[in-house]
Amino acid sequence: MKILITGGCGFLGSNLAASYLEEDAEIIIVDALFRTGGEENLEWLQSVAKQRQLTFYRSDLADETSVEDVFQRHAPFDFICHVGGQVAMTTSMSDPRRDLRTNILGTFNVLEAMRRHSPNAFLAYSSTNKVYGDLEALRYGETETRYTLLDYPDGLDEILPLDFASPYGCSKGAADQYVHDWKRNFDVQTVVFRHSSIYGGRQFATVDQGWIGWFCGKALDQRENRSIRKLSISGSGKQVRDVLHADDLVRLYRNAYAHRDRIAGEVFNIGGGMTNSLSLLELFNKLAEMLNMGEVIFSSGPARKSDQRVFVADVRKATKLLEWSPKVNVLHGLERMLEWIKSSRTNG
Repeated sequence: MKILITGGCGFLGSNLAASYLEEDAEIIIVDALFRTGGEENLEWLQSVAKQRQLTFYRSDLADETSVEDVFQRHAPFDFICHVGGQVAMTTSMSDPRRDLRTNILGTFNVLEAMRRHSPNAFLAYSSTNKVYGDLEALRYGETETRYTLLDYPDGLDEILPLDFASPYGCSKGAADQYVHDWKRNFDVQTVVFRHSSIYGGRQFATVDQGWIGWFCGKALDQRENRSIRKLSISGSGKQVRDVLHADDLVRLYRNAYAHRDRIAGEVFNIGGGMTNSLSLLELFNKLAEMLNMGEVIFSSGPARKSDQRVFVADVRKATKLLEWSPKVNVLHGLERMLEWIKSSRTNG
């Protein structure tokens, strides 16, 4: 196989690349290395790749000429994993123009280059639950540790109305719809995955993105007395997301390619499902228990603008059409996340 991975040095992209490198696929990566950890992930991938198996371009997807050059040099591709983009809501608020250029224009450039040079490829796009807006029209309950969805016991499905309620939601949502529409109008084979929270190895989490990894790292800091400051959170801590481990993500994209003829043009809500859902308060309780540290000390501030109280994906459509469901339960996933953070600190 010949596979193009945009954002291939990021968390999801590097895991996908590593998985296919194990099978001697030819991997072409396009990444601007804007994100923390990108250079470290590139070095890691280069260390495990065989000669001529991996080609890397340091390019911004918003640069049409650079994207066109990659396709002219390497197309046609079998599989295009378009997982590159601007992924932090806070960055979209502070620099909405960069957010727009990377997510909307970058996606448009990839789609058009695919249409010209690799029309028979299959493209999977990494979208987000933020395309559904703040979800304030839903009915919520509240327990001691979390908000609950009163009308969706299995989570939220794909017929939920779109509502692009932040610059990030606007850019990812517009790109999401371009990918969906290019199948209808130009008959290129695409699928859209609207991801909830994802985590696992090779994720260099920051305060702006990758909350599971970020708070796992901060809990380790508290236990090891690297920082005596309280963790700072936005909102009450009862916000809920379903979390999905990197291993399950890789299986998802692999299954998508295997079933590409069946799912072309479809959209899927993707996450760990209700059984792998967590609030911040519940995460802190689990980390305190796992790390034998009594409690994770934190302070609360105002909720982030447009933050969803609850998003849990109903993954039944993915289970039916992709023959896929999450396998890594949240406790095992957290254990592995903690071990990877400790290992990365030791080796770094």
